[in-house]
Amino acid sequence: MWQAYCEYANIKKDTPYDAFAFCGGGKIGDELAELVLCGKKRATASWYDSYICEGEALPSADGISMVLYDNGDAACIIKNTSVAVVPFYSVTERHARLEGEGDLSLGYWRDVHTKVFSDECAEEGIEFLPDHSVVLEEFECVFPKK
Repeated sequence: MWQAYCEYANIKKDTPYDAFAFCGGGKIGDELAELVLCGKKRATASWYDSYICEGEALPSADGISMVLYDNGDAACIIKNTSVAVVPFYSVTERHARLEGEGDLSLGYWRDVHTKVFSDECAEEGIEFLPDHSVVLEEFECVFPKK
C-alpha cells in the first residue's frame, strides 16, 4: 500500500511514516480502522505520559501513518491535519464526535478513554489522573480515496 500511495501522492518512497493498529490491534483496532475507511473516524487520542515513558516523539501536525489491521495488513493511509496536547478533562464534544465512536458524545468518549488510559497507565506503572494531558490528533484518510 505504501508504494501505491507514494505513486498516487507523487512522493518519495523513503518519506517517513508511522504504522500502527488502533488500540494496539485486536477486534477493536480493526473496528476503528473500518470507521476511518467509511469516513466516520477522523481523530484519535493518546495518553501523553505514555510518550514520555516510552521515549517516543509526539506525532507531528503533518505526519503520515499507515493504519494496520490486527493481522498486519494495511487498512489505509492517514495524514494528520492537527495535533494538540490538552488536559484530559479539556477534551471537547467536537473532538469526541470526530473520533466517530459509540454515540459520538463526550460522555461516551470520557467513559471509554478513562478505562483505556487507566489500563495503559497501569501497564506503564503510572497513575491515571484526569488533569494529565492527552495528545489529540485530527487526520484525513488520504489513501485509498473513495
